[in-house]
Amino acid sequence: MTPDVLVVASWNIQKNGRAPLDGRDHSPRPEEILAGYEPDIVFRQELSGAGAHGKRALYAEAHALGGLIAFMGEEHAGRSKNPVGVMVNPRLFDVVAHTNDDLAWKQICHLEVRRKDCPRALHLASAHLCHYDPHLRATEARRLTTYADHGHAALIGMDANSYPHRTDVEITDPIDWDTVPDPVHFQHRTIERDGRRVSDTVPSEILTGGAKPVFTDLAHHAATALGQRQALTPTSSLHRTDQGPMRRIDLQLGTPDLATALIGFEVIDIPDVKRWTDHALTIARFDLAAVDRILSTAR
Repeated sequence: MTPDVLVVASWNIQKNGRAPLDGRDHSPRPEEILAGYEPDIVFRQELSGAGAHGKRALYAEAHALGGLIAFMGEEHAGRSKNPVGVMVNPRLFDVVAHTNDDLAWKQICHLEVRRKDCPRALHLASAHLCHYDPHLRATEARRLTTYADHGHAALIGMDANSYPHRTDVEITDPIDWDTVPDPVHFQHRTIERDGRRVSDTVPSEILTGGAKPVFTDLAHHAATALGQRQALTPTSSLHRTDQGPMRRIDLQLGTPDLATALIGFEVIDIPDVKRWTDHALTIARFDLAAVDRILSTAR
């Protein structure tokens, strides 16, 4: 929590870090790893079981991260059991509103916060797009665009379960689906275009594509505008080998105005991370004074 830097983290922690993937005891735990980056905003995915016992696990994690205020989605019978959540630093932000936007498979956790003494609100959303249905992912992506409506400033952290549409700048080559052994993954992650099956990039196109994109892919911005090529490091899967090569599916997005305040983007895939989850941790850093100037401009 450096005074002049806003640190934003997004992380899908498999099964909410209830047990290391190899069954052995490991230190540091996920919340200790995350705490080392002193985040002010945290977008979390797979808060599995964190709502039990009065959200005890959710609040314990928020406390371990320096006393953040925590919010999460709900579990519904017949739907995903892996809610998403958002945590914020109360020393930097006042919470204005919290909603869980209900969709067919998984809710989006949405906060409206206000920076101290700034007239313009900031919208925050944590999302985990549907793993099995490209059509539903497109609907979820369109829902995410609404947080930027009416000129709102917004940040999103998400597991997109799909792929960036600007494949030419990515560090890894496009997937050759003929070589991917898992037939279920093939059905989940591909769409039909021009009579053939290709990687699903539709959510990325909806959110960050076109002549007037709604959001900026912050890792792409760091790589192309700030010269931080490593920002495009693939994030998943850190373990599976039957679903093709690792890809960048864990994204942080910001409205274009906020992207101008970005000063760094990092993908954390160190061994400590791999012991607990199949997704890398992403960290975005913003010039806090620049964010304040943006949020001080009424829209």
